[in-house]
Amino acid sequence: MSRNTKHVLTGTLRASGPGLYALEADGGGVWQLDIGWACMARRLVGRRVEVTGWRAGFDLLDVTSMGEI
Repeated sequence: MSRNTKHVLTGTLRASGPGLYALEADGGGVWQLDIGWACMARRLVGRRVEVTGWRAGFDLLDVTSMGEI
């Protein structure tokens, strides 16, 4: 997959450090998430979510939206 491509992923949101989050994708793999509004994401940790964003690196997604499913 190339950078700057839009992705819509589903999986479980995990805390990966202070203010850091990762998505355990349903299809396998883990994406590190760049979330500018991390305080809103805190309530979704451990829940299934749908994440939309742009690929910024090997396993890094710049998140534009996220919601519980």
